[in-house]
Amino acid sequence: MVQPLERLKESPSQTAGPYVHIGCTPNFAEIEGVYPQDLGHEMITGDVQGQRIRITGRVIDGTGTPLRDAMIEIWQPDAAGLFNSPAETRGTADPNFTGWGRCASDMTTGEFAFDTVKPGAVPFVDGRMQAPHVTLWIVARGINLGLHTRMYFPDEEAANAADPILSRIEHQTRVETLIGEDKGDGHIHFEIRLQGHNETVFFDI
Repeated sequence: MVQPLERLKESPSQTAGPYVHIGCTPNFAEIEGVYPQDLGHEMITGDVQGQRIRITGRVIDGTGTPLRDAMIEIWQPDAAGLFNSPAETRGTADPNFTGWGRCASDMTTGEFAFDTVKPGAVPFVDGRMQAPHVTLWIVARGINLGLHTRMYFPDEEAANAADPILSRIEHQTRVETLIGEDKGDGHIHFEIRLQGHNETVFFDI
C-alpha cells in the first residue's frame, strides 16, 4: 500500500505585473489616500548612524532595454551590521533605520533609487564575516518568480575577496556583476541585467 505524503502542493506561479504597483506602491501609481507614502519609501527615519549613501540602478532586459515597470525591494543591516528584526540576537539595531526599502522603477528612465546607509558586515552561518552588501528582490511583468541578488561595494576589495558567498560562485569572472559602481559622494550605481552579456548573478533562495 502506498503511504500518503502529508505535503502541501506548491502554488502555481504567475507574473507579478502589470498591476503590481497598484497594490504595493499605490502613490507611485497615482492612487492617493491609501497610505501617506508608499511602504518602504523612507529607510532613514531620523538621526541615523553611519555613512549615508544613495543607491541607484536599473533593471535591464536581454535586449539592453531598461524595464520601466519593475519593482525593487532591498533589505540590509544597519551601519553596525545589525538587522531591524525581532530575530536579531546580537544587539539592538539603529532605531532610526528600517533596513528595508521598496521602489518602483521610473516610468521614463527605468531607474530606481534608495537613500540608505552603508551596511556593516554580518556573519555567515559558519561564523565567517560576510562583506558589506545589500540584498535585492526584483519583480516585473514577465518575471514569474521574484529574483534575488546582492550588491557589494567597490571599496571593500579585501572583504569581497574573503566573502563566503562570493567565493562560492563557480565562474569568478561573474563576481563583477555583483559589485556596484562608485559614482562619488556616496552614490553607488548598480545595473541588474536579466539576460545576455554580463548577466547578473541571481541566487536560488
